[in-house]
This record gives sequence, C-alpha cells and structure tokens, in this order.
Amino acid sequence: MKKWDYIIVGAGPSGIFAALELKKLDDSCKILMLEKGNPIGKRTCPKRTTGKCVGCNPCNITTGFAGAGAWSDGKLSLSEEVGGNLPSYIGREETKKLIEYVDKLYIKFGADKKVYGMDESEGIKSIRKKAIESNLNLIECPIRHMGTEVGNTIYAELQKHLQEIGVELSFRNPVKDILIEKGTIRGVVADKEHYADKVVVSVGREGSEWFKAICEKYEIDTEVGDVDIGVRVETRREITRELDENMYESKLVYYTPTFDDKVRTFCNNPGGEVSTEYYEDNLAVVNGHSYKSEEKKTKNTNFALLVTKHFTEPFNSPIAYGKHIAKLGNMLSGNKVIVQRYEDFRRGRRTTVQRLGRNNIVPTLADAVPGDLSLVLPYRIMKDIDEMIKALDNIVPGIASNGTLLYGVEVKFYSNRVKVGKNFETNISSLYALGDGAGITRGLMQASVNGVSFARQIME
Repeated sequence: MKKWDYIIVGAGPSGIFAALELKKLDDSCKILMLEKGNPIGKRTCPKRTTGKCVGCNPCNITTGFAGAGAWSDGKLSLSEEVGGNLPSYIGREETKKLIEYVDKLYIKFGADKKVYGMDESEGIKSIRKKAIESNLNLIECPIRHMGTEVGNTIYAELQKHLQEIGVELSFRNPVKDILIEKGTIRGVVADKEHYADKVVVSVGREGSEWFKAICEKYEIDTEVGDVDIGVRVETRREITRELDENMYESKLVYYTPTFDDKVRTFCNNPGGEVSTEYYEDNLAVVNGHSYKSEEKKTKNTNFALLVTKHFTEPFNSPIAYGKHIAKLGNMLSGNKVIVQRYEDFRRGRRTTVQRLGRNNIVPTLADAVPGDLSLVLPYRIMKDIDEMIKALDNIVPGIASNGTLLYGVEVKFYSNRVKVGKNFETNISSLYALGDGAGITRGLMQASVNGVSFARQIME
C-alpha cells in the first residue's frame, strides 16, 4: 500500500504554493495533488470563442489547475489589508514578508514587473480627496496585473515545475470523501483510496460547498462566515480612466446611509469583458476579466459591487443563501446572466431588448438576458447598490448614467469558515484547511501566501 507524506486536495493557488514550498524545504517528501478539473493546457472554454456555453463537466473556468484564478484577471494584491483574513492567523508583519516572497516567485514565473498604485501622484491625491468628501473609504493597495492570458501562461509554468520537482498531479480526479481513524486523518477517497500522513484541503470557492458537507459529516469545527452578493457594473472605459490609470484596481468601501451595510468595489477590469462562471448544477453567476494585451482589450470597464452580509444564529448556511439568490436569477434567464440598465434598475422596470439595443454602452457579455434584477435581489441589497453607485458618481462622474449596465448575480462562495489552529490544522488531527474554500483568504495573493505559510510552519 503506497502512502504519501501529503495529499493536497485541489490545485488552486494555496495548494500550488504549499507544494512548491514543501518541496523546497524537503525535496524528498512525497506529494499527491488531486484536482477535480483539467490540467492547464486542457482548460479551454468553448464559450470564449463561440459565445455559447456547452456545459463542460467539470467547468473549465472554475475548476482545473490554478482554480478560478487561471481564467481570472490575474491581479496580485500586494497589501496585507486586501484579499482575506490571513494577518489574523499569522500576524501582519509575517503576511507582509510572505507577500514579498510570493510576489518574487510570480515574477520569476513570468509576471509583469510593473506595479500600479505605488506612486503618490496628483491623480491619487485627487481620488483620495473625492473619496473622503463622498464618505468612501479608499483602500490603497499596490497591484501587479498579470492579465488573463499571461496568468494562464504563468500557471502553466508552475504546473510544469511542480511535475519536474516530483509532485504527482492527478487531474479529473475529484475527492469524494476523507478517511478518518480515531480522530486522525488517514487519507481520501477519489478514484480509489489514497493514504497519507497529512491531508491538506485547498479547494477554493468552487469546492466550498463540498467542504462544508465534509465538515458537517465529520464534525469539523466551523463558524458562520459572511456572504457577498451583488452585481457587476459595466461602463465605458473613458468613464473610469482616472481610476484605472492611477490605481488599476480601485478598492472603495462604503457604509450605506439607509442600512449601514458594507458595500465594496471588487475585481476592476479596465478594457475587460464580463463573463459567466458555472458552478455545480450548472449554476450561472457573473464575473469579469481583462487581457494583458492592449489588442485584446474592449472599449468597456467592468467591476463588481458586493454587499457583505453577516448572519447570526440560528442561520448557518451562507453558501446556500447565496446560491438560492443566484438560482432565482437563473430561473428568470434560462440559466444565464441578467443584464439591466441603471435607469431601469432605478425606476424598477425591466430592461428590454429594444432599450438595450439603443443603449450607449454595448454589453461585452453577448448572451446576457435583459431583465429586472428587482425580481432576484432582496430590496435591502438593491438599495445598498443604488446608494453605492450614487456615491461613486462623485468620484467617477458618469457611473450613475442611465446607460450603465448592471449584471446579476455576482456571489462569492467563500463562506465556510473553518476553525483552524497552529499550522492551519483543523480539530481532526493531521487535516489542514487553506485558502478561499476554508474562508481564510479571498484572492490569489493571500491564497498563495497561505500555502507558503502552512509549509513553513509544518516543517518547523
């Protein structure tokens, strides 16, 4: 019976960088990485060329080597304040140091050396002033932009390197269950039973519901996390040019006057495209990305507006709540994404094909269905989004124009917050939880750092 030193469940950033660092610290350790999706070279989405989803199973956008990050905009947030809760686990200074370390690795594998948001330019000073005047909190975070196509190439090099240093990668091999004996992890069940001294779960957002079920089945300690629900906004690139050129990724937080809810901008894509992600049961949610190459850029910019909700007992299903809202949108749109003009959103009426056809902003998601988001989103979230757009209009004049497009629903499935102790170990001995799927991180950089931090702690 073959036994591994480590089994890593999921080949997302936290799992990738955990394997890299483990092999660096001990090149003799035996690592098996099990991934539900395809290797990077086979992660092709037919919809990107044909405009039609053919229902790939598993989805090549959300699963496969590098997880959803492989087809994302590829932004690396270089501030410990952005992208998750890692500082609360390992400390702010340690997070800073590891971000610098991981950033150098991304550059080594091909990331652009240019960093946005570092200079104290007059433009940034102007944006900061307008944010304060509008009661918006500007989170100033340096950004390294890889771009969708370059990010894909970088992760292809990382996949190749892992194989070269002896990490065994098994694709299209989802883990169905875990093996526990007397309170200690013994292995996992995938295509067959695989045994290891230690099992690391790093499944990302796509696998968060699966991991939640595993936690419930084996009484792995968790706590109710937040859920982020909102829309993706699309406007002309000229409207956001000042923010894009000075910061690229502008992170703005607003506490709404009516409900005092937190709303934030997320995943800004200058010259980008709005896209669809498909999760289990063919659940369609909206996202966005942009290419590095100027030739591939569009005339539009898109970004998310997300309302953060924290629930208290007896509620314990934030992931199911988010999926329920997304399913309402799918029900009305035939399993597609809804698009609505801001004027229609504000007036409480449906956007029609005719109104969209004469709009001054052309949607980049060609198969989005004109509709009415008020039939999907709760009133409170609708009100929060409307108030955020009006506040943003003070910084980005024109964002509240009639023709601005809102796509729904955008939901972030990272709400299963697993309780971990030293080395990110759960209450099951030798079972570790990392990354977005564990509710610890919320982005590429902190997920990658989480993997490195785990490896260093476990090797002490």
